[in-house]
Amino acid sequence: MAEKTWEISGQYMESCNCDYLCPCIFTNPQAPATHENCIALMVYRIDRGHHGDVSLDSLKFALVIRSKPVMSDGDWVFGCVVDEAANEAQRKALAGIVSGEAGGPPQMIRDNLVSDFRGVEFRPIDFKADGLRRTAEIPGILAFEIEGVASRNRSGEPFYIDNTAHPANRRLALARASKTKVQGFGLGLSMLGKGNNGHFAPFAWAA
Repeated sequence: MAEKTWEISGQYMESCNCDYLCPCIFTNPQAPATHENCIALMVYRIDRGHHGDVSLDSLKFALVIRSKPVMSDGDWVFGCVVDEAANEAQRKALAGIVSGEAGGPPQMIRDNLVSDFRGVEFRPIDFKADGLRRTAEIPGILAFEIEGVASRNRSGEPFYIDNTAHPANRRLALARASKTKVQGFGLGLSMLGKGNNGHFAPFAWAA
């Protein structure tokens, strides 16, 4: 087996403008989004990671997507954000990963679904997780707040959907958003108190 060039793992969270539950998640994704386009905001925190000899521990990144009504039809707008806290070597390594140039899930997205790549920006990224609540903020780019939809069995766990084809994980926690905003990469969206769709999960990528 070929040695991996890079590996990253940690936690991911997401909000999109679709009503809960986003139709693409359980239709592979063949059903149209709730609105004219799907705008999805994904923020990732790397707990452990490296690209060659470059450590990527504790860094963050984000993917910003706008798709057609049916996500699998492609023609996506796609932008990436890399943690401003990264040093020069880390910026180069992580930008290569998240933009798809270094293989892995981002390359699959770029090669198969993206028609308008809007580049990589370097910004401070705030990622907070507290129980079922998740918040993310990237000044000048995006902000969202989501909370896992708790089961009535009083386990403290959210509902999950399993065996999906999502790039972050096959098993996603289900969540609703109290805020979803984007103002970067030429996109604009502001949703407050709409209960729109969200997810969170561990993730692990390599190439």
